[in-house]
Amino acid sequence: MLAVIRYSVPGPQSEEFAGQAREILDTFAAQPGFLTGQLSRSVDEEELWVLVTEWEGAGFYRRALSAARLVMYPLMTLMINEPSAFEPCYRSERDGASPKLG
Repeated sequence: MLAVIRYSVPGPQSEEFAGQAREILDTFAAQPGFLTGQLSRSVDEEELWVLVTEWEGAGFYRRALSAARLVMYPLMTLMINEPSAFEPCYRSERDGASPKLG
């Protein structure tokens, strides 16, 4: 399961935001069911950031959101309000193997 949380961060807040977002990612990483995660910044719109994580399932992600709510709270006003949980439907691998999902 893929989780995508997008943020719109004014330039002057970028450094502080990045530190707080890393704390969120570290909190997620300590939760059961966490697989991978990364914080990225748009190369085209520098105010747009994304926190992307992969989970063993939606239940793990939802429980992790509860566990991380205190560290996520300061950044809530910067979040873009949109769905964040996605189930994989298809995956393509670099070596040419393309196992179908779902």
